[in-house]
Amino acid sequence: MIVRKLSTVFFTDIGVDLRTIGYLNFLGNAWNLKFLWAPLLDIVGTKRRWLIAMQTLVGLLTLIVMFGAMRLSAYQTSFGLERLVVSLALVFLVMAFVSATNDVAIDAYFMEGIKDPREQAGYSGHRVMAYRVAIVYANFFLVALAALFSDKAVGWTISFGAAALTMLALASGHALLLPRYEIAKTRPPVAEILRGFIRAFTTYLKQPRVGVVLVFIVTYKADELLFSMNTPFLMRELNVTKSQLAWLAGIVGAATTVFGAMLAAWWIKRHGFRKSIWPLTLLMNLSIWAYVWLAYVKPDGRVASDLLIIAAVYGYEHVAAGLGNTALIVFLLRTCRPEFKAAHFAIGTALMSIPANVLGGFGGRIVESVGWVSFFSIAFAATLPAMLMIFWLPYKDESASPPAAGAQ
Repeated sequence: MIVRKLSTVFFTDIGVDLRTIGYLNFLGNAWNLKFLWAPLLDIVGTKRRWLIAMQTLVGLLTLIVMFGAMRLSAYQTSFGLERLVVSLALVFLVMAFVSATNDVAIDAYFMEGIKDPREQAGYSGHRVMAYRVAIVYANFFLVALAALFSDKAVGWTISFGAAALTMLALASGHALLLPRYEIAKTRPPVAEILRGFIRAFTTYLKQPRVGVVLVFIVTYKADELLFSMNTPFLMRELNVTKSQLAWLAGIVGAATTVFGAMLAAWWIKRHGFRKSIWPLTLLMNLSIWAYVWLAYVKPDGRVASDLLIIAAVYGYEHVAAGLGNTALIVFLLRTCRPEFKAAHFAIGTALMSIPANVLGGFGGRIVESVGWVSFFSIAFAATLPAMLMIFWLPYKDESASPPAAGAQ
């Protein structure tokens, strides 16, 4: 949330141009690439140890961003602001790779503690809910904290300072409280590490209909193109203020996404994954047309009645996102072999983030070229391949444990 959300609001608030804000989406490529080093977490150390170390590093890097925000008032010229933006972007880049590694460790730790596929599906709603708690904290509390002060340097210094202290506190709490599911492994020879890396990738590619699976995962979250420019759309096109954005993203968006995620988890557990994925996916993607309409009518966030319209569309879209995100997480969990939980889930989540992190990086340029209505229409068109792939996906037995790679 610090890398992907708070950085965008921060750079938008201090006057960075749309094209550069769009480029911030390239920070997400760390999540695309995390599969390259994910096998290391299966081979060396424990997932618990990795996630505590990575969370500590995120906290320390956020402290560096805090000191950069503290110096904001000293960079009044456009050249000075450009230097500050470049410096902080580099810090966010390092933080992105650390945070992506943290994601790998958390996902694998979850699968280590909850091994049954049906239980994993049932708890996936809770996983999404926990993620949305982070969104509430970042998009509501931290953005609102920055908005309390007329001096942007003071506001953002306090906001990033609170974020850093929170991450360090969480890392300390996890070090004290998290159960130990794994026995620490001795560091293997380099040759054994390399063999482990090769096996992690080759076993993932041996699953049934792997080509269909890969295309489906890559294209499923193509709607993320919408989210890549969501903040500047709300703030600059619809005149939504920072305080209003904090309320929208932190309260409305988080609450509705949690509702959507929990509903999807219940839906999948009740009806089975095979019968659930198509309606959940369709509901997720049709919601994009609400944004097309919003871009066409352009309600004004400064008018109370218009703000309610914006909030209604925002909440509706996030319910739909919660439905689809949970369905995808359950599918990704079923592509993982027990031996390579970290690597296989990292491959899946890296593939699913390609639309947001690659296409989204050009979001600002697309908006400048075609406008907001066409931009959101393109986002819907990008979701069509995944909806077609659903009918060719391999579906595993709902009640069975995950079979070995290559099993039918």
